[in-house]
Amino acid sequence: MLLTVDVGNTNITLGLFEGKDIHSTFRITTQAVRTSDEFGSLIAEMIVRKGINIKSIKDVIISSVVPKVMYSLNSGIIKYFGIEPIIVGIGTKTGIKINRTDPREVGSDRIVDAVAAYELYGGPCIVVDFGTATTYDLILGDGTFEAGVTSPGIKICAKALWDCTAKLPEVEIKKPSSILGKDTISSMQAGIVYGYIGQTEYIIDKIKEESGLDNLKVIATGGMGRIIYKNTDRIDIYDNELTLQGMRIIYEKNRK
Repeated sequence: MLLTVDVGNTNITLGLFEGKDIHSTFRITTQAVRTSDEFGSLIAEMIVRKGINIKSIKDVIISSVVPKVMYSLNSGIIKYFGIEPIIVGIGTKTGIKINRTDPREVGSDRIVDAVAAYELYGGPCIVVDFGTATTYDLILGDGTFEAGVTSPGIKICAKALWDCTAKLPEVEIKKPSSILGKDTISSMQAGIVYGYIGQTEYIIDKIKEESGLDNLKVIATGGMGRIIYKNTDRIDIYDNELTLQGMRIIYEKNRK
């Protein structure tokens, strides 16, 4: 089996693959203070609780946007699994060309998403990842990573609303029955969700306009993406496993 490890700013998402199919997934919070033993034993225990023998893990690939955890995480994988992980970064074969001023600035999470979207759904396309930050990336028909947009994620926007105001409470992020809020909570939910739908639609429309590519397929992923996907016609496909599949594809391009 292949273990994929996606290290995000908020969570570390792990996926177990049997061939091209995901057997199971699980998450742990991203903490920079964990030791290699904590990482290794925690991941091993979670795999065992899924009813899987850790000896069945033959390879590991890691994509990370949090450099501080990488030494302990990498060491934990080596210590507890006896495997030297593939780490997505400079020199990793992806099949994606990056047309940016400094290609090293492009996070591995965006590259992984781009690979999955292009390989699974074709180009040209826009890849939208609703994570801690929301990213919109333009991938051309030949697999070139052409441009990207980065904005605060929906949870960051919501947290700023109740953290920076004296009397507004923390609310559940969900679409209210109407944009015409009749109380504080529904009015906040309307502003958060409808506001983010508006941002998403405008950015997608603007990318299509400035690129001159009206036929762009839009693929979305990320935890909060489902809410937006269900309430707009701008997103063609929602794939919650896009990042993990991208790591699998990159692993297949790089395995010896």
